[in-house]
Amino acid sequence: MLQTKRIYDDYEDTDGYRILVDRLWPRGISKERAHIDEWAKEIAPSNELREWFHHDPTRFAEFKTKYKHELQEKSELLAAIKKRAKRQRVTLLYGAKDETHNQAQVLLELLKK
Repeated sequence: MLQTKRIYDDYEDTDGYRILVDRLWPRGISKERAHIDEWAKEIAPSNELREWFHHDPTRFAEFKTKYKHELQEKSELLAAIKKRAKRQRVTLLYGAKDETHNQAQVLLELLKK
């Protein structure tokens, strides 16, 4: 029971447990409007990788490989999200405008394996 969603989209009760997976707080979103249960900045891409990628779709394949490599050191965090997702819906929130080429999609793919 995992899904992704832009943090700028309206909150819904069906979102379940909401985890922000961005390293930086999204612009223009108040903590109240965000309705997050957890901010997992430590699972977000490193600053260096985030800046290199710069949401360029032509770099997404390489970003995905590099990000998965970074996530190998975050196995405990990934396991905790998987465990929670077995009990309730978990929504991975992200701020990117591109709904296809972002870290939440990589996380979703990895967590569903």
